[in-house]
Amino acid sequence: MTGKATTPPNKRQQVLIWTVIIGVTVGACVIGAIRGGESTDVPAPTTEQRTATVPLLQAASTGQGICYGWVLYDYSTEISVGSNLGDRVPVRDDPRCPRWIEVSAVVRYTSSSSESRDSASVGVDGSADIEHADLYPIATGLSRFGLDEDAFVDEPGWAITRSATVLPLLAAEVGLAEPAPAAATPTATPSGTPAPLPSAGNDLLRDRKGWLFTAAGLLLAAALLIAVGVRQRRRQLRGAGPAQRAGAGPAGRTREEA
Repeated sequence: MTGKATTPPNKRQQVLIWTVIIGVTVGACVIGAIRGGESTDVPAPTTEQRTATVPLLQAASTGQGICYGWVLYDYSTEISVGSNLGDRVPVRDDPRCPRWIEVSAVVRYTSSSSESRDSASVGVDGSADIEHADLYPIATGLSRFGLDEDAFVDEPGWAITRSATVLPLLAAEVGLAEPAPAAATPTATPSGTPAPLPSAGNDLLRDRKGWLFTAAGLLLAAALLIAVGVRQRRRQLRGAGPAQRAGAGPAGRTREEA
């Protein structure tokens, strides 16, 4: 009784199968990381941005006698508030601030499947003794420093804290107060605009670090599997050569005997 011996799976096929499996997994991780960037959550100012802003507002308030603050909303949800009184401390209705000016922004992010575009609205409010005629030029003056609605859509946390630091300068321009002390004025660039607050870093890397590390690990595993498969294939080919030559002998002798 004869039968064909089963042939072990080809090493190259095994490597190909593992490569496809890992490639699909890596692709899923990358897609997950990219889709994570489509979140509709509005980012609040970073700790670095808030802690850099409060001292500037404190110095300006001391020199001008006006409290300054900011409020940032994600639609109707308040996600950040602060002032010269401190981070998370509003100036509105605080007895320590009889005169105050506050910049507020509402940022709306929409999903990629929505036909609506991301948008932002910015306003400046103040205590009862400050007239609307003075608040309006302060609100419109923010755009001179690059703080328009597009800036709030692109970098909400940076834009709201920087706007707060510009309020003392704009208040002095409309005659509500004397110019703020030099130490409290944001450092000016050659273009005459306040220097940006320290960068918060790359949000993509910070928020999706786990996804990216997982993808990198799977890519490394795929490279190792391919290397092992190639090495085993080479060994298999080197081992097959002598076996073929040894089997050729009996066939040759049979021909001679014939």
